[in-house]
Amino acid sequence: MSLTQNFERPRGESELDKIVVEKINDPLTHLVRNALDHGIEQPQERINAGKSAVGHLMLNAFHDSGHIVIEVTDDGAGLNPERIRKKAEALGLVDVNQVLSHAEILRLAFEPGLSTKEKASNLSGRGVGMDVVKRNIEALRGSVELDSELGKGTKITITLPLTLAIIDGFMVGAANENYVIPLNMVEECVELNQGEWHEQQKNYISLRGELMPFIRLKSFFNIPNANQYNQRESLVVVRFGRTKAGIVVDKLFGEQQTVIKPLGKMFQHLKGLSGATILGTGDIALILDVQGLITEVSISAKKYHHVALIDE
Repeated sequence: MSLTQNFERPRGESELDKIVVEKINDPLTHLVRNALDHGIEQPQERINAGKSAVGHLMLNAFHDSGHIVIEVTDDGAGLNPERIRKKAEALGLVDVNQVLSHAEILRLAFEPGLSTKEKASNLSGRGVGMDVVKRNIEALRGSVELDSELGKGTKITITLPLTLAIIDGFMVGAANENYVIPLNMVEECVELNQGEWHEQQKNYISLRGELMPFIRLKSFFNIPNANQYNQRESLVVVRFGRTKAGIVVDKLFGEQQTVIKPLGKMFQHLKGLSGATILGTGDIALILDVQGLITEVSISAKKYHHVALIDE
């Protein structure tokens, strides 16, 4: 059986700390072996199904909205929902007359003892089921989702919180507070006193002829006594997907690698933040949730002016 591996790293690298890498290694290895054993068909079977004789298994990892996402995708036989349903009924996991959606049936694959494979093999391993994989991922405060189409292939998506990750960040200051922006979302930085910009409307800024929504961190987070900081301001242009927005700050400290820590339940409701980090000085810097900020600034701008957000 032939196999090709495709590794994609969209816009930079995504890193995890050593402990998480060690704990995710076994579940990820099992998913890859499982995809080969249960998913990828023999060359002749693939040809008969109208596919190329070579199977494809893709591993993809990227940072997205405060999370690390790991995808394991194959173009193999896919999962048979009818077989999963019958097996689940035989084990008493669901009633015969119970109505389940396609997604709910696929989620049954993570139940203990549920396997549609007639024979176990050394490739996928014995004694380690998808339930163990799910349990190990959830122990890292992550989640795992399964999407499969019979005859087309299977995609497994693991999502881990950014609080477990190490990222390259760009540190800025607003009043007397420090914040970190994920570096891969930063487009450029512009000093606001250079005559290259002007505030065309409230909540919108025109930079070299391009109109975009913006937000001042001091105002957004209601920093006390922020007006006493009348320093030179800078505009940090950030991007999420195809959408751009500006973040106005007082200071630009530059790049630094950042280990993200959770905020805790008391602060999880705060908008615009995804975590915190401890600096070398012992001070704390908050990690900005760029997607959340862009959403907030877009809503605020449209509320006042009903101007559509510009997408490139």
